[in-house]
Amino acid sequence: MSGPAGDRPGAAETPILGALRGHRVYARRWVFLLVLSLLSCSNATLWLSFAPVADRIVQYFHLSTEQINWLSLVYLAVSIPFGVVAIWVLDFVGLRWATILCAWLNFAGSVIRSLYCMDIGTQDPFAFLMGGQSLCALAQTLVIFSPAKLAALWFPEHQRATANMIGTMSNPLGILVANLLSPALVKKEEDIPLMLGIYIIPAGLACLLATACLWESVPPTPPSAGAACSTSEKFLDGLKLLVRNKAYVILAVCFGGGIGVFSSFSALLEQVLCVKGYSNEFAGFCESLFIEFGVLGALVLSLYVDRTKHFTGALKIGLCLTSMVSQLQGQTVALAVICSLFGLFGFSVAPVAMELAVECSFPVGEGAAAGLIFVLGQAEGVLIMVLLTALTVRRAEPSFSTCQDGQGPLDWKVSVLLMAGLCTLFTCFLVFFFHTPYRRLEAEASASPSIQEDVCPAVEDHTPHLAAMPEALRWDPMTPSTDAAGSSGAAHS
Repeated sequence: MSGPAGDRPGAAETPILGALRGHRVYARRWVFLLVLSLLSCSNATLWLSFAPVADRIVQYFHLSTEQINWLSLVYLAVSIPFGVVAIWVLDFVGLRWATILCAWLNFAGSVIRSLYCMDIGTQDPFAFLMGGQSLCALAQTLVIFSPAKLAALWFPEHQRATANMIGTMSNPLGILVANLLSPALVKKEEDIPLMLGIYIIPAGLACLLATACLWESVPPTPPSAGAACSTSEKFLDGLKLLVRNKAYVILAVCFGGGIGVFSSFSALLEQVLCVKGYSNEFAGFCESLFIEFGVLGALVLSLYVDRTKHFTGALKIGLCLTSMVSQLQGQTVALAVICSLFGLFGFSVAPVAMELAVECSFPVGEGAAAGLIFVLGQAEGVLIMVLLTALTVRRAEPSFSTCQDGQGPLDWKVSVLLMAGLCTLFTCFLVFFFHTPYRRLEAEASASPSIQEDVCPAVEDHTPHLAAMPEALRWDPMTPSTDAAGSSGAAHS
């Protein structure tokens, strides 16, 4: 089956060399990526659908602000004990069945959240809200680990970082949708049932597509040498190798801390801004800028590292710029700019970090390499969010607060300073102490020493390799040949 222009041999390798490699790409890999991206986006909208309208949720369900915070925190709390189980499930049952299970959990959770609004006679809305959020949190542990594994199993070397970016950035894109859609839907407390019902639609669509359109976990023929060796280590042996890998541990702790900081920032932004007199709409706007610029930066950075393979440099520079932005303060326009830069430099490195985790831990499975970082990030996120909320105090002086939780406004100054300090600490530690070889790329190079990955290879680059080939298979890239097109179609059909 033929794919997009990026699949043609001219994009990464010569036609006959591609055939000799014995690898093949399939167009249906884009269908798998689409389903996974929609599922991840839906799951993220369910995660933070309450946060942008937390004050109105408090009034409608007669809950406390702490209970509303736990509707977001449950995602972090559930992923810690069940994250390792999800890694095993992903490797044991395969990518297809793990995605289908994730889709059904996500859909069931979205429905359970809305049951209280259907007048079924219960007096405890928090039980339904927390029950639904818990199922969605279980689904997140499966979908969040999958992009790195999907990219490794289905995509060739020159598309892996881009595929990982699309799957990974679908999660913050869902956060963006939640921060724009929730305030737009909930103008008054009576609109909350409508909001809960609308969030069921994408969850149901993702469930339908996952069940009907995913046929297999791995392609019949691997797209690269790395894919052929994927998950070559057993589950427990792979975890032991990760724990003993110094570079991986440093990456997991530092980038996991970054995940915790960004999760806390997303969940608490509305509560921080309403104290200063900003509306829910402005908080949602800042969050949308945060995500939009993050996705834009991730797209550019992923295309760059797909071509250059400069994973470590891109990660370190991005985190350094993020730490600088976290120290800035301002009003209105300045806040919007700060949120934009925070997303541009911080979110953009997420798919690069996941690819780097696979590179430095190869041949450990991609699910374990990416998943353990996420589990650690969620654990750090719980600690950071609890610490940030614990450091707040009620303000006694008059304020311009627009918070509608019925209580006095909170002072978040110390918490915000702590968040900036943690961001700087994690960045400095990673910059100074993280160094690693690219083990997967080295393994692929040793498996195919005659294959050059340059987009436009020069004649002299191929001459020594062509000299070692049988006469019948030699091909001069500067000489037009009618056989090349036929070889291309055979190798990449």
